[in-house]
This record gives sequence, structure tokens and C-alpha cells, in this order.
Amino acid sequence: MSKSKKNKLPFVYQPIGFALSWVSGAVAGLAFKQAWKAMRHEDDAPTALDEDRRLGEILLAAALQGAIFAVVRSAVNRTGAKAIARSTGVWPVAEGKEDEPHHGGEGGGRGRH
Repeated sequence: MSKSKKNKLPFVYQPIGFALSWVSGAVAGLAFKQAWKAMRHEDDAPTALDEDRRLGEILLAAALQGAIFAVVRSAVNRTGAKAIARSTGVWPVAEGKEDEPHHGGEGGGRGRH
């Protein structure tokens, strides 16, 4: 693939990445509701400003929601990136960004494992 095509791919991927993020948020929201209902047998999880709930329950809900969102987002983004790479032959990461370290970890891998 030509160098100019490789440099343009991340910009083309941005709207796809946005759509994937939206979808992953919706899927994660549904997964969280189901997980909370299964764990606590309640339809609604507590919010930070719910005065009738204890702090521990609020923090549990926030931690569970954050974990589910992170896992779903990573799975959806990874699947989308692999699909783009299969169809174009180029991994959808901007040139120069692929060697930057990712959140919370040593070594700064390329994120292609």
C-alpha cells in the first residue's frame, strides 16, 4: 500500500471508530443493566447522588459499570481495527502513534497482540 494511503487511513477510520464507540457504549449499558439485575435483583443501579443508597453500593455499581464499559469498548475497538486491517492491509493507527505507550503499563507496546 502506498505511503499516502497509509497516512490517510487513520482519518478514514475516525468516523468508523466513532460509530464503534457509540455501539460499544450502548452494548455496555445493556450489559451493565443485566449484570446489576442479576447481582442485586434490582432494575435500577444506584447513582452517585442517590441519597437512599449506601456509599459501598454506589461504589460497587460504579466499579462494575466501569469494568464492563472498558471490556466492551476494548473488544469492539479491537474487532473493528482487525476488520479494517484485514480489508485494507493497514493497521488503523496514525503513523508515529503506534510506538507511544498506552495507558497504565510499561513497555509502550504497539497494541497489536
